[in-house]
Amino acid sequence: MEGYNVRKFNIAVIGATGLVGSTILKLLEERNFPIDNLFLFSSRRSAGNKLKFEEKEYIVEELEKKSFNRDIDIAFFAAGGTVSNRFVPIAVKKGIQVIDNSSVFRMDKDTPLVVPEVNPEDIKFNRGIIANPNCSTIQSVLPLKPIYDKYGIKRVIYSTYQSVSGSGLGGIKDLEEGNIEFYPYQIQNNVFPHIDDFLDNGYTKEEMKMIDETKKILKDDNIGITATTVRVPVKYGHSISINVELEKPFKLEELKKDLEDFDGIVVKDDIKNNIFPMAIDVEGKDKVYVGRIRRDFSLDNGLNIWVVADNIRKGAATNAVQIAELVTDKFE
Repeated sequence: MEGYNVRKFNIAVIGATGLVGSTILKLLEERNFPIDNLFLFSSRRSAGNKLKFEEKEYIVEELEKKSFNRDIDIAFFAAGGTVSNRFVPIAVKKGIQVIDNSSVFRMDKDTPLVVPEVNPEDIKFNRGIIANPNCSTIQSVLPLKPIYDKYGIKRVIYSTYQSVSGSGLGGIKDLEEGNIEFYPYQIQNNVFPHIDDFLDNGYTKEEMKMIDETKKILKDDNIGITATTVRVPVKYGHSISINVELEKPFKLEELKKDLEDFDGIVVKDDIKNNIFPMAIDVEGKDKVYVGRIRRDFSLDNGLNIWVVADNIRKGAATNAVQIAELVTDKFE
C-alpha cells in the first residue's frame, strides 16, 4: 500500500468486541494496514467470540498478563481505563508500542497526546505509550489548530452536544430501547448536562478533559478554556459549538480558507442554501466538518464555529489507526 513500509506488523486489539475496538478492526481493514499477525483480546465475558477480519476468522482471547508474551509490535487499547491502568505497563515492558484510547495516560507529562493532523511531531517523544485524546477534544483541536497558528487564541468556550455512542453499547441500548439502565435518566426525548463524574469544582471529568487536553495538544497553558458537555439523543456524531476569542484581527473569508486548507477538515458553510454540518450526515466518515462560521460581535476578534464529527471513527478509532500509521516508521 502506498505510504507504508514493506514490512508487515503484528497487531493486538484489546477490547476487540467493543464499539471502538470493533471499529479499529474495521478501519485497519479499510485502510489496508500491513498486518502479519492479528491478536484479539477482550474480557472473560466476550472471550471465545469469533470475529472476521479480511475474510479470516479469529477467536477472541481473554486478556491476561501472559497475553503479551508473544511477538506484538503495536497494541491498541480500547477497553477502558481500568484495563489500561492494569495492562498497558505490562505491554510496554515487553517492548510493545501502545496506542491507548483511555484517559489514564493522557495528561502524563511523558506521554504524547496526539491528533495526527495537529501535532504528529509529538509521537517521537513517546516512551512506549501514545494517548488517543478524548473524542470531543479531537474534533475541536483540528479547527482550532490553524486558527491558533495564524491568529493566536485567548479564550475558548466549548458547548457540546454528544451522542450516546460516546458511552458505548450501553448508551446506544438506552436510546434505542427507551431504558434507564446505563444512564441515570432517560435519554429518549431528553438532554442532560452530565457526562462522566462530577468533580469538586462543579465541572465533570469530560469537561476538564477537554480543557486540559486542548492546552496540552496546542502546547499553551495560557489559553482560557471552559466547557459544558451535554448528552443528546443522537446515536452517532458529536456536535460542538466553539466560541473563540482570537489574539489578532481576522478577515472572515480568509479564516474560512484557512480551515478549508487544513488537513482533515471539510467546511460546509452555505447558510443561503441551509447547508451546515449535522450529525446525521457525518456518521461513518473520518473527517471533521465545520460550519456556521461567523463573527462573535460581542467582543473584539470573536468567532463562532460549529464542529461535527463521527465520535467513534475520527473521535476514537480513526485517530488511533492514523497514529499507528505514523509510528510504523520507528520499526525500520
